[in-house]
Amino acid sequence: MSFTLAIVGRPNVGKSTLFNRLVGKKLALVDDQPGVTRDLREGAARLGDLKFTIIDTAGLEEATDDSLQGRMRRLTERAVEMADVCLFMYDGRTGVMPADEVFADILRKKNAHVILAANKSEGKAADAGVLEGYNLGLGEPIRLSAEHGEGLGELYDVLMPLSDEFEERAAADAPETDVDVEDDEDDEGARVPTRAKPLQIAVVGRPNAGKSTLINKILGEDRLLTGPEAGITRDAISVQMDWTAGDSTVPVRIFDTAGMRKRAKVQEKLEKLSVSDGLRAVKFAEVVVVLLDVEIPFEQQDLRIADLAEREGRAVVLAVNKWDMEPEKQAKLKELKEAFERLLPQLKGAPLITVSAKTGRGLDRLQEAILRAHDIWNRRITTAQLNRWLMGMTEAHPPPAPGGRRIKMRYMTQVKTRPPGFVVMCSHPDMLPASYSRYLVNGLRLDFDMPGTPIRLHFRSQADKNPYKNKTKSTPSRLRKHLGKGRADE
Repeated sequence: MSFTLAIVGRPNVGKSTLFNRLVGKKLALVDDQPGVTRDLREGAARLGDLKFTIIDTAGLEEATDDSLQGRMRRLTERAVEMADVCLFMYDGRTGVMPADEVFADILRKKNAHVILAANKSEGKAADAGVLEGYNLGLGEPIRLSAEHGEGLGELYDVLMPLSDEFEERAAADAPETDVDVEDDEDDEGARVPTRAKPLQIAVVGRPNAGKSTLINKILGEDRLLTGPEAGITRDAISVQMDWTAGDSTVPVRIFDTAGMRKRAKVQEKLEKLSVSDGLRAVKFAEVVVVLLDVEIPFEQQDLRIADLAEREGRAVVLAVNKWDMEPEKQAKLKELKEAFERLLPQLKGAPLITVSAKTGRGLDRLQEAILRAHDIWNRRITTAQLNRWLMGMTEAHPPPAPGGRRIKMRYMTQVKTRPPGFVVMCSHPDMLPASYSRYLVNGLRLDFDMPGTPIRLHFRSQADKNPYKNKTKSTPSRLRKHLGKGRADE
């Protein structure tokens, strides 16, 4: 999905009807009575060769209190802020209403890409209402009939260049991962971050762990909204800055993400979208900082977030926030390290840093840990080093012999970086137990100084090049006797 499109407008202008048509299913309830849609509904939409995520929203009403209509309006406005593109619909038969003018002004401030559509505009009866759309200041309105499928070609023409723009943006933001190692004897070192391709860091964690406060402290200014309430941040926001590391400057882009809670507790559709946005931020990051709350560390959701980052192949740093509030620091630190080793063995050796986003304590150590994790993530080891190491590992602990068949380790090479990936050529790779793979991975971490980073280790069999192997009838028996006699005569 290249972008997200939110359909907004007053109640009963046909938003859910268009949603169902673009999704291709009757997912949203449709009725002539206004105000049927109250929650946000997300679907995978398709228009020609365009594939995108579409959000059906509650009808915008001029309620600003804590009534149901007021809460629905706030929910819709947040969806507008999250979406890449907004399709603002009004009723082409009734024309522009005063509420449409109010909401058009809101959309101009909240979203850069707003498309205006006059729905129910089939026939000449809607001509006057369509023309009134120009008064909204959102450009030329598209004549749509969501019920009859009219005007979708015009909508496609408007969305196509936007889709290309968002695809280019995603390609520019996406980090280089699984980079092939073409000549491992020529170590070019880690990719040096530049302003065009900065080091990308995602700060993730549960709600109210202090992510936005931490980033504000790193930036040295209150750029992001913070507060005691959980769940203030709704979408992934990125900020750029320069880090001073010794004598050099490292450009970085930091993603602040919405808090991720347990799936069962995610009731609002908006929060589901926020979590999805946070997951996308993990995929766009090179280093993921999992921020824990010192009072309730290593809850199930913390473990899932850290495991997700490891499975995505990202370098991981664990930061324990609100350290200034901990009275028994030494005992707590020992407890945290023991819990980390027990609960996240796949991240063995990853840095565990104690910080205080409120006071700024520990931020220098967090910066050093992030830069070191990025360096390890780019680590390259020559084939000669790997094979000397593999020989020593197999001598110290030979591979098992399941069924009496000894597994031979032939050679090893690194095939990728970001994260480091290795291939071991061996006999009977399918019979090698997972425990021996863990033995080798732990050895790589220890002997080549790669703590915490995800390591991909694959075992493959080397095809025997003997063309006569397993050929039972390759030579007739009389010919074998003749050949044997010839050798005897010689």
